[in-house]
Amino acid sequence: MNRLFKTALFILFISGIQTALAQTTKVSGTITDKSNKALDYASVALIHLPDSASVALQATNQQGVYAFNDVKAGRYLIKALMMGYDKNQSASFEVKATTVKVPVIVLTDHSQNLKEVNIVSKMPVIDQKADRVIVNVEQMNTAGDNALEVISRSPGVKLDKDDNIVLKGKSGINVMIDGKMSYMSGQELTTYLKSLPGSVLSKIELISNPPASFDAAGTAGIINIKLKRNKMQGFNGNMNLGGGYGRYEKVYGGTNLNYNIGKVSTYLRLNAGHYNSYNRLTLNRSIGEEQYNQLNFWHPVTNSLNYSTGADYFMNEKHTLGIMVKGFTAPEETKVNSNSINYNAAGTKMGATSMFNPQSNTEKNHAFNINYRYKTDSLGGELGFDADYVRYDNSKNETFTNTYLDASDNVIGNPIDLRNMGMGNVAIYSVKADYTLNFNKTFKMETGWKSSWVKSQSDVRFDSLKTAGWINDARRTNQFLYHENINAIYLSSDQSFKNIQIKAGLRAEQTLGNGSSSGTNTLIDRKYWKLFPTVFVSLKIDSNNLLTAAYRKSINRPSYSSLNPFTFYSDPYTALQGNPLLQPSFANSFELNYSIKNFRVLTLSYSVNNGSMWEVVYQNDATKESISRPENLNRTTNFYMATGSPVDITKWWNNNTEVSAGFNRTQSAVQGNGFNAFSWNWSVMMDNTITLPKNYSLTTYAYYDSPSVSGLFQSLGSYQLNIGAKKTFWKKNATLALKVNDIFNTNSFRANLEYNNIKTYWRNEWESRRVNLSFTYKFGNMKIKTARSRSTGTSEEENRVGKN
Repeated sequence: MNRLFKTALFILFISGIQTALAQTTKVSGTITDKSNKALDYASVALIHLPDSASVALQATNQQGVYAFNDVKAGRYLIKALMMGYDKNQSASFEVKATTVKVPVIVLTDHSQNLKEVNIVSKMPVIDQKADRVIVNVEQMNTAGDNALEVISRSPGVKLDKDDNIVLKGKSGINVMIDGKMSYMSGQELTTYLKSLPGSVLSKIELISNPPASFDAAGTAGIINIKLKRNKMQGFNGNMNLGGGYGRYEKVYGGTNLNYNIGKVSTYLRLNAGHYNSYNRLTLNRSIGEEQYNQLNFWHPVTNSLNYSTGADYFMNEKHTLGIMVKGFTAPEETKVNSNSINYNAAGTKMGATSMFNPQSNTEKNHAFNINYRYKTDSLGGELGFDADYVRYDNSKNETFTNTYLDASDNVIGNPIDLRNMGMGNVAIYSVKADYTLNFNKTFKMETGWKSSWVKSQSDVRFDSLKTAGWINDARRTNQFLYHENINAIYLSSDQSFKNIQIKAGLRAEQTLGNGSSSGTNTLIDRKYWKLFPTVFVSLKIDSNNLLTAAYRKSINRPSYSSLNPFTFYSDPYTALQGNPLLQPSFANSFELNYSIKNFRVLTLSYSVNNGSMWEVVYQNDATKESISRPENLNRTTNFYMATGSPVDITKWWNNNTEVSAGFNRTQSAVQGNGFNAFSWNWSVMMDNTITLPKNYSLTTYAYYDSPSVSGLFQSLGSYQLNIGAKKTFWKKNATLALKVNDIFNTNSFRANLEYNNIKTYWRNEWESRRVNLSFTYKFGNMKIKTARSRSTGTSEEENRVGKN
């Protein structure tokens, strides 16, 4: 607490110095039309003379009044503009030590009638920025896609065998929602993104090397998902409704409502869905001279509900208070069937095992955020505070009926009945303060502090059905409890020269963790702190050519569930087990980008990860069981290069082609033996949009991934083709879209796992081929109002919920 107190004093001290040194005053005035009626939400710019630089920009209030505070001494003028009116400006004036009242500025409406306005340009699907890649989802045909599928179509993004996101060949990504860490990973994140329709996404930001103001966690960087939030004045919104069919039905719908008036801006998002789907896993294992062929079939039916609501109160030009509440629930009924047949060395059937495993599972998440922003000056200085509370709950009730058969398919003995009742929850508290100080237009500094506290607990009870009834199985019953506290401070500077921008930062993080397991009497005790530097350089060669380079050191901490040493069986021969000895991994990442006129000519990325966490399978040749547990591998190396951006081939044909190549290598001791696997790989992605008359458009999307190395897995190639059509109508407020995903049904995960006594072929299939139809409609006031964009104080802790 002493260290945190000193940090808070430092922030207040810097703010006090800045206020004391700045000689500023207030400039205010009114904007009206020629009938003397106040014009609300007109854009007003404060222009410094003689260089004509725009110092500040704001919108008038409902009384047509604007006010710029903390204006430094000098000569200025005011420029005003508004849609439907001719722009105008004031006479120049001098700012000294008194308040300046600018004479009323009158805007005259256009005299001519606009019969038709043709919009020639449109927002590109992919926008290459100096420090990130922005995917404008609203320009895509996302009919029937969920958020995870839309993300997987982004440049450099792939999904691994468990639907975890891989960016530029690297795992360990952090996912943010509207600038706020999602606090989810693994199955929880996958479930949430699959329950979120792609039609509610506005943008996806791919930030492979975040600055020091972000958490150091996430060895692959950050993906920030921006959901649609209308920034228009008054009441407005949009709604979506859709359905699809592959092997089973899917129905989803939702609405986004916004009410912005005066000093208050509010929103509400609701999305619900019914998803009937399946997953098919084929495992062919060689155990000694015997062969075990296993087929697992999952049939989940999920009914999900996502909600998010919030409000911003603009107390005045400097002070803003905000609140946000969000969550989701996803109850699921699943039927699991597993069948395993084993053969001897001669290929003769020896026996079989079948399992029936009905499940009732529920996942819930609720999050609350309150935030405050204070604009300290007209140069963009800001002091911000955030407080967050997040809670995750999950429950599982399932039964197992295992039946064993001989070579002639005769039942051996009585079936074995088991049941499992488990629950788990994670509670996260976080507080954060950030301060930005702009010394001038070319140099600024940022500093901040953050602390988070996590409590994770799970309770699993396993029972066996005996003659006397259900009897607790102590070997499979366990309680796990883990506490963690992370404290962080950071300092960064940003200096711009004529054509060069240099940003450097340093973040220090302290981690304190302890946990225990009743089933194994295991204790966890962690205490460490680390430094994480970041450097970013941007060189603007000329108006068309941009070169950027970045370096970042990062950490990937174990998820809370992966530290739980208990063993969870998914079928009689397959299980997952946590590892309390699992340590965090550290990565050093370098990246170089070169673009011409926003076209990405080349991206080069190189990273070395020490102690990376991957699943290692332990096979018992006597019991035929395979138990997977996360372990730290010595070293993984990743090299990635890519080229390609959207190009308008003609006025009606836009093509986005990306070609990439990479090199992955895993070097480590595995179960006492050396393991060294590497491969070059390549992929190509092509997305075409053809604009037709009368507001019709056609889309095609295709990709191919070559074989590659991913941890201990040697993945095989895959490819997919989607086609779609879209029609806009009702003055372009309504859209009807049809799409067929994976028309050849070729998308699946296939891999070989070979080391020590492990020799397994793995194939995971899902409902990839399906037809989707969706309808979206936007409504309400289209009067433009500027709304703030904010990032709250949550961190990477929630991203570790459920990660294995």
